[in-house]
Order: sequence, then structure tokens, then C-alpha cells
Amino acid sequence: MGPVSWREPFYHEEKIMSTSPSAGGAATPGPSLLFAMALSCGLAVANIYYNQPMLAVMAQDFPGHSGMPLIAMLTQLGYAMGLLLLVPLGDVVERRWLIPGQFALIALASLLAATATSAATLMLASVLLGIGATAAQQIVPVAATLADPARRGAVVGSVMSGLLAGILLSRTVAGLVTAYGSWRAMFWLAIPLALSGALLMARMIPSGLPRSPLGYGRLLHSLVGLWREEPALRRATLTQGLLFASFSAFWTVLAFYLAEPAYGLGADMAGLFGVIGVAGVVAAPLAGRMADRLGARPVVLAGAVLVVLAWICFELWLSLAGLACGVILLDLGVQSALIAHQQRIYGLRPEARGRINTLFMTGMFLGGTLGSSLGMLVWQQGHWLGVGAAGMGLALVACLCALAGRRGLQPAI
Repeated sequence: MGPVSWREPFYHEEKIMSTSPSAGGAATPGPSLLFAMALSCGLAVANIYYNQPMLAVMAQDFPGHSGMPLIAMLTQLGYAMGLLLLVPLGDVVERRWLIPGQFALIALASLLAATATSAATLMLASVLLGIGATAAQQIVPVAATLADPARRGAVVGSVMSGLLAGILLSRTVAGLVTAYGSWRAMFWLAIPLALSGALLMARMIPSGLPRSPLGYGRLLHSLVGLWREEPALRRATLTQGLLFASFSAFWTVLAFYLAEPAYGLGADMAGLFGVIGVAGVVAAPLAGRMADRLGARPVVLAGAVLVVLAWICFELWLSLAGLACGVILLDLGVQSALIAHQQRIYGLRPEARGRINTLFMTGMFLGGTLGSSLGMLVWQQGHWLGVGAAGMGLALVACLCALAGRRGLQPAI
């Protein structure tokens, strides 16, 4: 289907779409659509992170169950499953209905978690929440598709700022709701939030976006070819996966670390550290503009170095101030690298952005799953210093990958 046929249905909606004169009349998302996509991304992805500051409290309701420390990992594993199995559908199914359907799954899974009477039910709900939360990764390729190529990084950065705000503020909201209510109250609250996202996207996402004629089986099979043929995609996925593993290791053990006698703090304080990481949200559009101007590689490398510096703060500055400083550097570094990588990979195969996003984000969240499980394992064996060594090691390998990517991360021509 040619570009004219999918642009025409929503060209007249001035409040939703605008025209970029510099792009020769190409459609680009207007402020209202950008805001709607950013907000919906945040509402979706937040469901992966609600449980992180609540883990210690949730474990108290299911004493002696060995699977409770795996809740965060299971949610991220569900997210990886959704990326692999659902996000490719965005290339063949109308996203205007696919995205609200995933929000409905989030609402259903939240209900299951809120009423869970066994750890097994809670673990199942966690996997389903992760699967549904990939609605966020259906929205980001829409933004890239609608953007003028010269502004793709800035547009993606704007939408991703909402996603990053969802990641950070989800921990804060969950921590406060748990401290002054209960962890079940957080899942009850997640139900109307998910339904709001469904209504917003059903109303605002343009219909008639370009779709592939491939069947679902061939669509999944084509992922193998894309992975083989795009070395820049492989390198970006590996680098971001390592950075996100380092990121997840920290956030998975933070609530346990703060609950220790040295601090004696609860879930509310663990969640408030999410607010400190707002620097990553503010930096997202800036990182996108820098990637548009300079290319992705220097932004990715700078982000990886910031993550290394964050772990140095965590390990050498053993205080709340050191944690706060490290959180700013950690979020700023991971999110800047993410935006730069997306600016690059969405320019590789415009007709396969959904599948490219599937491969990239699946690798990234598998890295997050590895980081969560590694963080808990090292915490149990080597405590905070061990977690720091693991997190810094992952970040240093990511630096090496970024340095090796001179040719693969140059600006697209």
C-alpha cells in the first residue's frame, strides 16, 4: 500500500496531525497526537515496574514461597514474550485496535493480581502484565512512521519521554500506594489507568497505517532474515541489552537494600528514587535531537559511560546522596543510549519497523530479565558490593560494544 493511501484519512485532522513544510508536505505528528502517544506509552510500560518497590511487601503475604523474588523477572519475561509474539503484528494488523486490545489485557491481568490468593496466581498475572505492556512498543513505531525522517530522533524522543516517565514514576506511585494502602491497591488502581489508555489510543491513533501483506507465520520467519542482514541492529540490541541488564539489576535489589538496618526504609522511599531519575525523561528529546545531528554512536557511547559512573557512585558513595546521584546518572545514561539506538534502527527498514522494534526490544528486555535475575542471585550471595561489581561489569562490556560500532552506528544517509 503506497504512502498516499494511508496518509489521506487523517490529513484533515489538524489537531492530531500537522504538515512539515520542510519535508515537502510529509505528515508529521502534531502536539496532541504526540502527547497522547507519550501518555499511553507511559501508562502501558508502567505495569512492568509497579512491582519493583513492592517486592519485599508482597513477599510478606506469601511467606516461604521461593518464587516471590522472581516476580520482577517474570514480568520482564512476559514483556519479552509480548515483544516477540505480539509486536510484529503491528506490521500487519490495524494498530488502532491492536493497541487498545493490549490495554484490555493489562486491565484483566491487573484484576487477577489484585485478587490473587496464591503466589502462583500472582506470578501468572505478572507474566500477563508484561505481555500486555508491549502496547508501548506498538506505539513507538507509529511515531517513527509518521515522522519526517530528518526529525525522527526528536519525534521518537518526545514519545519515549512519556514511556520513560512511566518507568520512573511507576515506582514512585507504587511505593506510595503500598506505604499508605497496600500492594493490592496498586493493582486495583492500574485497572482504570489501563482502560484510559485503551480509550485514548482507540480515539487518537490514525487508521490506515501501512501494513505488510505477509501472513503471521511468514512475518515471524522474516525476523530471522532481518537479524542476519542488519549488523547495526545486532550491535544496537546487544549494547542496549547490556545497559538494561545493568539498569534492572539496580532497581530489582534497591527495595531490599533500603530495607536493611543501615537505612531501614520502606517501599515508599524505594519508589521515590524513581522521581530522582526524571533527568532521563528530560534528556530523551535532547538525546533524539543530538542523534539526528551527530549520529547515534557518540550518544550511545556517552550513555554507556554515564552508566559506569553511576555504579562508581553506588559503590564508593555509600549514602542516600550517593544513591540519588547514581540514579540520575543511571537513568540519564540508559535512556540516552536507548533514544539514539532507536533513531538509528528505525531508519534501517521503514517497511519493517514493527519487526525491527521486536528484535531490538526483545533483546533489550531479555537483557533486563538477565539483569533482574543476576541482581537477585548476586544480592543473596555477595550483597550490595557484589551487585555493584555485576552492574559495572555489564556497563563496561556495553562501552566496548559501543566503541566497536563505529561503522554500524553512523547516521543513516
